[in-house]
Amino acid sequence: MSTKDWISTSRKPARFARRLPMQTPLVPVPASDEAGDYLLYEISEQAYTGQLLDDGAGATRLMGYAPVGATPTFTGSLIKVDQHTRVRLRVHNDLPPVHPDFGHAMGTSVHLHGSATLPQYDGYADDVTQPGHYKDYWYPNHQGPRTIWYHDHAVHKTAQNIYSGLVAQYHIQNDWEKANLPQERYDVPLTVHDAIFAKDGSLTHMDRDHSGLYGDVIMVNGVPWPYHEVERRFYRFRILMGTISRSMTLRFVNKRTRRTLPTWVVATDGGLTVPQQVTSWRHASAERYEMMVDLGSCRVGDVVELLNSSNKNNRDFKHTDKVMQLRVTSEPTDTRWNQVVTPPPEELHPIMSVPVEAARRTRDIDLERDDDTNVFLLNETSWEDVQAESWNLFLDERGDPPRPGDVEIWRLENKSGGWFHPIHIHLVDFRIIDRDGGSDRVQPWEKGPKDVVYVGEGEIVEVLVQYSVAPSHYPDGRSTGPAGAGAELGGRFMVHCHNASHEDHDMMGQFVLAAADGTVHLGEDHPNHPVHGAPPV
Repeated sequence: MSTKDWISTSRKPARFARRLPMQTPLVPVPASDEAGDYLLYEISEQAYTGQLLDDGAGATRLMGYAPVGATPTFTGSLIKVDQHTRVRLRVHNDLPPVHPDFGHAMGTSVHLHGSATLPQYDGYADDVTQPGHYKDYWYPNHQGPRTIWYHDHAVHKTAQNIYSGLVAQYHIQNDWEKANLPQERYDVPLTVHDAIFAKDGSLTHMDRDHSGLYGDVIMVNGVPWPYHEVERRFYRFRILMGTISRSMTLRFVNKRTRRTLPTWVVATDGGLTVPQQVTSWRHASAERYEMMVDLGSCRVGDVVELLNSSNKNNRDFKHTDKVMQLRVTSEPTDTRWNQVVTPPPEELHPIMSVPVEAARRTRDIDLERDDDTNVFLLNETSWEDVQAESWNLFLDERGDPPRPGDVEIWRLENKSGGWFHPIHIHLVDFRIIDRDGGSDRVQPWEKGPKDVVYVGEGEIVEVLVQYSVAPSHYPDGRSTGPAGAGAELGGRFMVHCHNASHEDHDMMGQFVLAAADGTVHLGEDHPNHPVHGAPPV
């Protein structure tokens, strides 16, 4: 670990000098088609400049999502919808042909991370929309309440595009969640990321031979080390780790008492969980944890800091142990949602009650690195193999691929050396059942439904996967029309490391979900083909 703040040439921003920008939901347009009502969100991907560093320092060239006709901001693209609300997200690529700092072509692909979505709307890496074109993405939002997010997923350029700002939170809500978890100003989305700045204020992309990007400036909602004014009561913080590579171990500490505040995990990637009280929690890229924090033990005037004690094989700098500050400025003005409530069983994700014995098989997935080429692999295979041969992660079992509803165990073994890997499986949610041979080693904060799992150096982690149903956007399941076919026809879905530097070089694979009758069809005429099923316009 280095204690020298040497990585940037820019002057460091002041810590806790700027307010936390609040994320405000986009306003949709109600619409309808022959299948019924839906909400239309029409957004534009644009390049813009923002003052991320202090006044007097250079502005930073960024990219972001915004309503058509508006200028992007890092916090202005939140989507909040009720469960079972159909959404049509029309995304216009209004970006320049070439990235102004990194020089790559600006085709993009939008992935709604955490949504069980048909392959042609899932943000497949090769399903890119070029500048000057748009694509409609249909989302059924049939899953339970959860914090998910959408981000760019363009093949081999995901890291640079997320790093530049193509990131936004997306919340699915239901009646129980609205009644029992903090809402309105007590429900605070936090997107945490890190960056390296050049002297002129531009972003620097330094991934150390593809091993990872570790910035020396920590930002939340697009602002370096912000502060947020709070009341003496419970708050919910929806924390998305939007870093390219860095993981953190986080805790809320009262500076006056030097004590960690009472904190509960109330939801994980896949939604609600039985609340788990923790003093700290490990948080990797792309994971989402909803934390209930009791600020009632504080006095007015207290200052609480969200601190980071890091993890093995991060690169830490002088101020990367600090994230943001909470300033307790008043007594509570609203008594609603001011306690931790355990959800009833029917509100918990179905994967939480599936017995391990229900698994049809165990699949072994090795996480590896080719030291000669500095690329990362899944089972000795790269995305180039997928592109060349429609390669299937379960290549040795083509005769018996998973079907919708199947339950399996994935055994993930990290053989790559000195790297941890946050592994994300598209389509599915899972339950972590074992770490290094012990179910008791599954940590309290990760006991809820997940779609990203931290696989540490040399670890073997087992997850119980149930292959979800990605429905047609038609409520009656029809397989015709602009949404394509329903889940009964199967399709291809990605699995990859969410250290985006590893993902881009080349730690991505795909698994094939068979149709309900067990047949597999990978041709370009498949209604759910991930590239040709719903091409951009």
